[in-house]
Amino acid sequence: MSEAVPNEATEKEIQVLNTALDDNRLHEVERMINSLPASEIAFFLESLPKTKRQKVWDLVDSEHSGEILVHLHDEVRNDFIAAMENQELVEATSDLELDDLADIIEDLPKEVTDELLLSMDKNNRELLKRALSYPENSAGGLMNPDVITIRPDVTIDVVLRYLRMRGKLPNPLGDLFAVGRDGHYRGRLDVNDLLLKDPNTKVSDILDLKSPAILATTPASEVAQDFEHHDWISAPVVDEQNTLIGRITVDDIVDVIRDESEQTVMRMAGLDEEDDMFAPVLISSKRRAVWLGINLLTALVAAYAIGFFADTLEHVVALAILMPVVASMGGIAGSQTLTLMIRGMATGQVGLGNAKSLLTREFFISIFNSFIWAIVLSVITFLWFNDWNIGLVIAMALTINLIAGAIAGVIVPLILRRLSIDPAIAGGVVLTTVTDIVGYVSFLGLGSVFLMQ
Repeated sequence: MSEAVPNEATEKEIQVLNTALDDNRLHEVERMINSLPASEIAFFLESLPKTKRQKVWDLVDSEHSGEILVHLHDEVRNDFIAAMENQELVEATSDLELDDLADIIEDLPKEVTDELLLSMDKNNRELLKRALSYPENSAGGLMNPDVITIRPDVTIDVVLRYLRMRGKLPNPLGDLFAVGRDGHYRGRLDVNDLLLKDPNTKVSDILDLKSPAILATTPASEVAQDFEHHDWISAPVVDEQNTLIGRITVDDIVDVIRDESEQTVMRMAGLDEEDDMFAPVLISSKRRAVWLGINLLTALVAAYAIGFFADTLEHVVALAILMPVVASMGGIAGSQTLTLMIRGMATGQVGLGNAKSLLTREFFISIFNSFIWAIVLSVITFLWFNDWNIGLVIAMALTINLIAGAIAGVIVPLILRRLSIDPAIAGGVVLTTVTDIVGYVSFLGLGSVFLMQ
């Protein structure tokens, strides 16, 4: 995944890159691209139309191509993999960290995978196999299985000599994790203690025994919350037998947080966060057509409800003019509550345990807002149509729909999650249907009662 965050600077750089490509100044493009870290190169590639991507990819230094593939979104990565020769892919991915290789190995052709596995020693093959045995969005899927372990019965001096002997240390280093002879996790050693304590101090005397390890099956979202609550730089991952099998570092968690925010935003629009921004028109059209079709069905249901009040609309034209206002206000109020709920559910702060309190809170917020805006809207309606009855009708309908929107904003995501449906995907469609129907029926129903006598 690309780690670069779009801002004013990168927008200017993308413009400069596009201009250089348009002018065929490829040497300048090559110099510009290869001066960037792999994550930013991935970001730039995703920001380019397909016709320009391949040009830039051909200019990328081959020793960085594997790391760039890791940072790309799935769809863009698969396009590049399909266009590369098997030997190119082997050379590009053979030096990747085990956790990065685990992220993309299933996307590689079988011949490439086989060659990579044959080139590994038995230990690395087992570590990779273990990492691949866990779901991608779990602690086991996030972890790097290549982890430094120490014994609790040795001194700090022994640990330091061991680390020097290794020569290369993982980045970021984070804490060190102690295991017994059975491989079971015992505790973590703070790097500060490693550097500052007396070299003759035993590891067991300064080991942090309270900081918990993360079970490999823990969902990635919960892992991110643990890192936030404990301010960890790294954390140990264990299996069901408490055997240390890997570690997760804070850079992995940054990816998780970014991915979850992307998923929430994209899914609320019925899109896939892995979609290529510059995918072919026909492919993107097919993807979006599904949700447009669902939205059409819900709109037809709302239109059907309006049909019951055709006579009222025919006699009181003002209702037809004002009708969208009530539905729109209810939709906005409901969306505010829905967004709050989806965020709270994603962070684990919202569930059945506090749903009643949230429902009560949102109810009173909707009452307060409806009181203010019902008065404002009724006055505007009177000044527009010189009829207090219409103002009264729209004020009452607005109050009803704001309350309905707030209630639906709380209840709909809870029901969808209970049905194993992602609220970020379906919540907006269901909520819009509710507020449209309640808004139209309440407004036109009250209009029939008060204005058709």
